[in-house]
Amino acid sequence: MKLNKYLFSVFTVAAALFLSSCSDFLDRSPQGQFTEDDNPNALVNGKIYNVYTMMRNYNITAGPPALAIHCFRSEDAEKGSIASDGSDVEQMYDDFLYTPDNGLLGAYWGQNYAVIYQCNDILGSIAAKETAGQTESEDIVNKGEASFFRAYCYFNLVRAFGEVPLVTYKINDASEANIPKTTVDKLYEQIDNDLKTAEESLPETWSSEYTGRLTWGAARSLHARTYMMRNDWDNMYTASTDVIKKGLYNLKTPYDEIFTDEGENSGGSIFELQCTATAALPQSDVIGSQFCEVQGVRGSGQWDLGWGWHMATELMAQAYEPGDPRKNATLLYFRRSDSEPVTPENTNEPYGESPVSQAIGDYFNKKAYTDPAMRKEYTNKGFWVNIRLIRYADVVLMAAESANEKGLPGEAADYLEQVRARARGTDSDILPKITTTDQSELRDAIRHERRVELGMEFDRFYDLVRWGIAKEVLHAAGKTNYQDKNALLPLPQTEIDKSKGVLIQNPDYQ
Repeated sequence: MKLNKYLFSVFTVAAALFLSSCSDFLDRSPQGQFTEDDNPNALVNGKIYNVYTMMRNYNITAGPPALAIHCFRSEDAEKGSIASDGSDVEQMYDDFLYTPDNGLLGAYWGQNYAVIYQCNDILGSIAAKETAGQTESEDIVNKGEASFFRAYCYFNLVRAFGEVPLVTYKINDASEANIPKTTVDKLYEQIDNDLKTAEESLPETWSSEYTGRLTWGAARSLHARTYMMRNDWDNMYTASTDVIKKGLYNLKTPYDEIFTDEGENSGGSIFELQCTATAALPQSDVIGSQFCEVQGVRGSGQWDLGWGWHMATELMAQAYEPGDPRKNATLLYFRRSDSEPVTPENTNEPYGESPVSQAIGDYFNKKAYTDPAMRKEYTNKGFWVNIRLIRYADVVLMAAESANEKGLPGEAADYLEQVRARARGTDSDILPKITTTDQSELRDAIRHERRVELGMEFDRFYDLVRWGIAKEVLHAAGKTNYQDKNALLPLPQTEIDKSKGVLIQNPDYQ
């Protein structure tokens, strides 16, 4: 276990415990029930560390709400597990039978707003100079971190729901949070402003005790992603190439190592949430997360690694070119019964395991697969595994896509080749270099590369939406219930009810 990975976790855990008086706040709904009861003497530094803990929460990054909204809706992933486990979730997110009463909607909405409100409190304290005991440089960094996380959560919300309430101030009374929805343009304007603040406030690097803390590169990369969602090619190109030109990140880590313990916080990691486990707390979501437990092999005995949610489809497997090593690094093979023989085809590297499961999906997500030695030391559930949120390869592919759309095929092909070259490694017989300069052909190649490089991560559905091909692709995959309106989810009915008519349901679901 690497020491530097866990030093920053110590700070975030201490903050979570220090702010334990407001733990119930994390479970509160943001519309109609919010009251401020944070420890008034808590340092802003402590509160911002607590936000990192909040970001590991089951409802925003680690559990079914985030996985369902970001992943299950694509053609490459599905709920998986077994038929009796979460059938309502399968109908909602795999089959696009949307209902505002679905519980995951409210959980996702609530945790994003919980983070936003905490960030508003931090930013308000800094603006009012209520940060006794902190230096000016600490205030600047805290302002950048809070601005980043607020932007991150509003980006989550605007992609998922479209128009949502925009609250950028400290809430002292529930009525102050009960406001109408804001236009998408205004939400993105706030996201842009917050990310600009983050870019101006955050350092490029941190010393090892702060491994995992936000940086300029994380803010600029997230900004590129928000421009990507808007198909704003000029700003997307500028933001992504700004990150590349800094030379802070690289693609040197072999692909099959990225999602292992050894690959955490590698040169290709721009932002990942730090998770850990201890002998006393082997599976605590205060210091770790349920990210691997939710996605782990659903089996029994030694193969009881988790719930088996978020499984890859056969279409995901078919997307890889012959010999692409990213296939074996993304898809976790398994047997359906103990009597099924172990073969090279169902044995997973690097651990030589062939799990057994009755899950209904085709493959588990290997990017949430855990080291058996660590399982023996702590627990089968993998609470110590970091959650990768922004990878450098994504930024390079954003540069490739925006360059191609701007009519710069040479640059686009060069960026594309960087990603393919890392995947290819020393095997020159696979993943041939893309040499076309035709914009349409290059567009298809870049889209393919995003699919396989970022397979089973968080953005495939949103890629389909922004490219305007979601209906075509999903219908071809058999998800024929999908209609254009399903790009946006209905607002949680619980929030509408609590607002007493202030919050209006999305028009397609009224």
